[in-house]
Amino acid sequence: MIDAIRYLVAGGISWRAMPADFPAWARLYAFFRRWRRHGLTDEFHDRLRGRVREHDGRLAEPSAGIIDAQSVRAAATVPAASRGYDGGKKVPGRKRHIVTDTLGLVLAVAVTPANTGDRDAAVGLLPLLRHLHRDITHLWADGAYTGRIVDWAREELALTLQIVKGTSQRTGFTVPPRRWVAERTFAWLMNCRRLARDYETLPQNSEAVIRWSMVTRMSRRLARPPAAGRH
Repeated sequence: MIDAIRYLVAGGISWRAMPADFPAWARLYAFFRRWRRHGLTDEFHDRLRGRVREHDGRLAEPSAGIIDAQSVRAAATVPAASRGYDGGKKVPGRKRHIVTDTLGLVLAVAVTPANTGDRDAAVGLLPLLRHLHRDITHLWADGAYTGRIVDWAREELALTLQIVKGTSQRTGFTVPPRRWVAERTFAWLMNCRRLARDYETLPQNSEAVIRWSMVTRMSRRLARPPAAGRH
């Protein structure tokens, strides 16, 4: 079942197009939905993330992270009620809001219509992050998160939200400190064809597919030997 779901996420095929080598598509989707509803997908993903962090010589629970968002086009299967238009990026579809650790591993994720502001989504995402990861005290973010939310995060959640300023055309291109980690995570997600667009009817299914994508990447990372100098 796990291999079949990973195959679907990586290949970008529809449920009905699953190869005959796997169980019937309806049964696969039933397991996918059941695991999501009962929190088993989250638990599997989170335990694997802790193993990867320890594999890289880190503590299982992070103390800092990066928050960012990505707008993606939505397929015809996405209902109008859960899609929108991102005027800034000129993208019709949905928006993925993620918090990663400093390795780029996903800590929390929320999928919203593309017209949802980054700060508005963060109001719901940051309390979830605080609930799941009590050791997190510091977050880096881009200019989209400036304003009252910085004070709100500090006062209500004891989170320091540090805004990393972007680069200007005068100074030329430089890699934004810390923010590139989340951008790299988005690039990882886009390598999975199922995530090149949003094909899921439910936003919760989109969030589950993101976690399954990271499960595949983390599994491969654990299969590699530790980097030199780490134990």
